[in-house]
Amino acid sequence: MTTYRYSLGPVRALNELFPAAKFANKDLNFKTRADVIAHYTKNSLAADRISGIDQVNVKKENGEYIIELSGTASLEVLKTFGNRHFRIFDASNSQKAIRGKKLMERFGVWNPMNNYSVNKNPNDGTSKWTLFPPLGLNVIGQKGLLLLHYPPWAVLQAGTFENAMTMQRWGRMLSAAGVPADEVDLYKTFIDVNPVAAPGSGESEYPNDYMPIMMASAFFDGPRDRDYIKSMLELYLSPPGWPEDSKYTLPLLICGSPLYDPQAPGWFRTAYTDILPTDTGEQSGVPYSIPLVDVMQTGKFRVFPDSKRETPYFIGNHMIAAGVTGKCTKDPSQIPDIRQYEAQDLVAATFLKLYTENPNLEPEDAKAQACKRWYGNETGTGAPTPPDPKDALTLCALAQMDLFFTPNPPSPTYNFDQACKRCQEAKEKNNPCGDPIGPTDPRKLSC
Repeated sequence: MTTYRYSLGPVRALNELFPAAKFANKDLNFKTRADVIAHYTKNSLAADRISGIDQVNVKKENGEYIIELSGTASLEVLKTFGNRHFRIFDASNSQKAIRGKKLMERFGVWNPMNNYSVNKNPNDGTSKWTLFPPLGLNVIGQKGLLLLHYPPWAVLQAGTFENAMTMQRWGRMLSAAGVPADEVDLYKTFIDVNPVAAPGSGESEYPNDYMPIMMASAFFDGPRDRDYIKSMLELYLSPPGWPEDSKYTLPLLICGSPLYDPQAPGWFRTAYTDILPTDTGEQSGVPYSIPLVDVMQTGKFRVFPDSKRETPYFIGNHMIAAGVTGKCTKDPSQIPDIRQYEAQDLVAATFLKLYTENPNLEPEDAKAQACKRWYGNETGTGAPTPPDPKDALTLCALAQMDLFFTPNPPSPTYNFDQACKRCQEAKEKNNPCGDPIGPTDPRKLSC
């Protein structure tokens, strides 16, 4: 039996970063913050595929939360996990979010719609915010990193991201790209540009968006005492054991489509304006230069000017965008057509997988390989026509799963095998929008 103890950090700070026990669903049986911390620690151990842990105990000692791990796992693995777990929540990383929150409170912009209904959905209730950095995700085992907007309140209630529709759909994309089932979780680690749990997409359902790009840039980026986003990126992109001679860090997928939740690419655009490609020209005799963060754009950057390694990046859709705004149109070469959405998302998943196979791959080459697989060309343009019939069937089946949805509980109407059967039996094989398998719901159709 191995036992390893380590400090996760000061009680006062961690009480800000981990949600109160009262917010969780009753079946989780949380009584104290220590229960909450123990729960998310167990989730992270599972995400990192660290087996042989019999007990996770959390207690307060001398003003700090102490974590004790017991089991048959090796002491070396537990030390590696504990050292990185502590760093995630130290003053140089997650605790910077606390400074951002306090600054928002001082300016009177923290949860401006407090106590008002988010929308007409009784499950979302009133607007409520609490800090929520990456909890229960990979600590040492990630194989790629995602940049997203903010975590939904339902995740805080459930105590896990696994049941979130966004992560379920992303898991399907990763599996379709060829990621082995036991490695899918290693590609789900993410950082939010606004580390604030809030009800669903409700914060964007007012006439204005209360978690805009400006919020991330002003309160979770900036001077080194509160540059939360960049500090967390720097830490997560180089996990423990990352080769010293590696040319690049892990790849970063920046998620947000122009039609749904574009805040993460928007923050990236404001933070790294000088390294981005630009649309330049002249209008009415006045020159213009517009930095671009387009879906399917790729490149490399340094998180900080003095970062040791560059990071390959790829800009993709928000992973749930296809299910929310995707539809059948007469032009499969452009979103919101569901076929275009599926292909773009499969390219993004394949991009990350390719870096596991070759960490020194140039981002342009990774994109070209991924596009060749899902589009039949290296640029990812036009209607997607995968050369492999199995990939064509996969794309169609995934589109069927996104087009047909059952509300209670929220889930695809068809599983993958059922969707494949529909695609094979359609009059136009592997066309998810064709007769008779195409949608009849007018919300899923467009001229």
